[in-house]
Amino acid sequence: MSLMLEPNPEQIKAEKIYQQMGLSDDEFAMVEKILGRTPNYTETGLFSVMWSEHCSYKNSKPVLRKFPTTGERVLQGPGEGAGIVDIGDEQAVVFKIESHNHPSAIEPYQGAATGVGGIIRDVFSMGARPIALLNSLRFGELDSSARVKYLFKEVVAGIAGYGNCIGIPTVGGEVQFDAAYEGNPLVNAMCVGLIDHKDIKKGQAHGVGNTVMYVGAKTGRDGIHGATFASEELTEQSDEKRPAVQVGDPFMEKLLLEACLELVQSDALVGIQDMGAAGLTSSSAEMASKAGSGIEMNLDLVPQRERGMTAYEMMLSESQERMLIVVKKGREQEIVDLFSKYDLEAVAIGVVTDDKMLRLVHNGKVVANVPADALAEDAPVYHKPSSEPAYFREFQAMENVIPEVEDYNETLVNLLKQPTIASKEWVYNQYDYMVRTNTVVSPGSDAAVVRIRGTRKALAMTTDCNSRYIYLDPETGGKIAVAEAARNIVASGAEPLAITDCLNFGNPEKPEIFWQFEKAVDGMSAACRGLNTPVIGGNVSLYNETNGTAVYPTPVVGMVGLVQDLDHVTTQNFKNEGDLIYLLGETKDEFGGSELQKLTYGRIFGKAPELNVEVEAKHQGQVLGAIRAGVVASAHDLAEGGLAVALAESLIGSEGLGAEVTVDGNNVSALFSETQSRFLLTVKKEDQEQFESLVDAKLIGTVIETPVLRISSEQGTLVEQQVEEMKNAWKGAIPCLLS
Repeated sequence: MSLMLEPNPEQIKAEKIYQQMGLSDDEFAMVEKILGRTPNYTETGLFSVMWSEHCSYKNSKPVLRKFPTTGERVLQGPGEGAGIVDIGDEQAVVFKIESHNHPSAIEPYQGAATGVGGIIRDVFSMGARPIALLNSLRFGELDSSARVKYLFKEVVAGIAGYGNCIGIPTVGGEVQFDAAYEGNPLVNAMCVGLIDHKDIKKGQAHGVGNTVMYVGAKTGRDGIHGATFASEELTEQSDEKRPAVQVGDPFMEKLLLEACLELVQSDALVGIQDMGAAGLTSSSAEMASKAGSGIEMNLDLVPQRERGMTAYEMMLSESQERMLIVVKKGREQEIVDLFSKYDLEAVAIGVVTDDKMLRLVHNGKVVANVPADALAEDAPVYHKPSSEPAYFREFQAMENVIPEVEDYNETLVNLLKQPTIASKEWVYNQYDYMVRTNTVVSPGSDAAVVRIRGTRKALAMTTDCNSRYIYLDPETGGKIAVAEAARNIVASGAEPLAITDCLNFGNPEKPEIFWQFEKAVDGMSAACRGLNTPVIGGNVSLYNETNGTAVYPTPVVGMVGLVQDLDHVTTQNFKNEGDLIYLLGETKDEFGGSELQKLTYGRIFGKAPELNVEVEAKHQGQVLGAIRAGVVASAHDLAEGGLAVALAESLIGSEGLGAEVTVDGNNVSALFSETQSRFLLTVKKEDQEQFESLVDAKLIGTVIETPVLRISSEQGTLVEQQVEEMKNAWKGAIPCLLS
């Protein structure tokens, strides 16, 4: 039971207690000016979480304004629980990605599980039924320490545990390994949902006199100050923050999901919002602020699972599986009855007011009275200093060095064993990706595809980001992240619609880090404009540093595309003996940040591969046109490891087929360069003429019936590799490193 006496306003100011909560001296002075008095302990807590970077984006807002956020299909851009894009027939797709990095570094199972739970609530709070989950994960090198293996195993188990229990398929994602993530893993979770236009709901508290209700699980002391914890660097002392990690209950969330989807059909509902970061504080302040109204709540009525909770604890708790809703006055009993069917509490705890204040009553006293806008909208915005790092100038001055390769066969097999390239079956075999039976393309191809029941349409979805390129050159790397996501969507037979992003960076107070952030957003924005994929929402995760060392800048792109007809769904595996193999796109000597460079030198350096957005858009348009014309048998984008790895991956999943390919130019570049905007395509012989009229690709080989990959040049045979051997190397790498 909490009997601690809270410091009074004079002590908070004199002893600078606000600093421990994350407010600076200047910010505390701003709070005093807004209120016209010194805030009490609860009020100081409200401002500290709402003005944290995690909730207010105070360091990132000026940069985020650069993103294109509108488009003819965008029904809801940034600012609500999730973004929404029209897909025709009065239907829409709802999606969002969020980070749970710091909690996962401290308590990996629950950190990852509650990351999944939170992103699902963001989607169903819009009125949508979640249909798929994806993730994007980063860890240190698997052979570096027992701790990295532990984090990897526990994070995957947490994602699987939550997603599998709630019955939403985890259909795709990506995992990359690099020493830069040794102390600070990245755990980004994405959820995709479907909605009818008529069911779209917003998190807004309209209608003076309407009732504010609390639904879902009881409030405990877990996750208090989680938003502030996410807005500071990890240090040796971070283990002491363990209480800030929430604990998830997927069975409770399943009930809450079904109850809320029934609730959105009721005209009694006015607004609904997930209690995510900053819990009851953010949901109440944001709902009031967005509606231009106020909210008064009696905290004695909040369902509590621990005794003696203070107003401060209840408002800052980040207990999971909770929603705040506003319902029409007089209709409360309908809501109570609806939620009781699911064994869930629905309790009236407050009322919508017209004074734009967030007023809290506890034990009969007003314990906080602050303007809702001050919490939700008026956080300070900082234009951080930015400076180009010396390493970037050094890398830009370098020539493109082609690594020396003595044995092409051995190098190809070694590349297939690199954990970032190797099969991720060890990961996705723990996920139930077939639940609900709508999954058309399961994990392991360029993008996952999920059918839309009752139609011929489907959704393709992916998460992408090569953070090495972004470290070398943030602007170019930012363009590549968006372009690669779109390439994966197109290779699956879909038209890219929009993106959600999770911008994972180090400490923005360091000018070099802030420069990386600015430049990456510039690059992403340019690619989004050129490829017509607006940004409809996302998340910023800064302070990803351990003991002063930042992770690679990692702006993860989550993208969704629309497949017009299930006949267009395309996968990367070669299909038939005799099919012609084409390469679309020119190959250059580009190895900066590549898998071959890392394998050869043990580090990355130099220039990132170039990306011309117009060329990218042209190639994607040609490929999608040819797929829709029915003349493409398989499609795969060229990414890590270059052409040789793409050929191997296309053969590993095919049924006993092989390939004979001829390359020209420099052999190492032809096989392993990571030049962008390239696709590997196969075409039936009878479709050759029509295909060549649609796509400017070069014929490089043929699919054969013997399971062997043979690559030749003018100098003779470069690679002759049994598909079975490549498959064993590719499939066995991660299990071998973990055992």
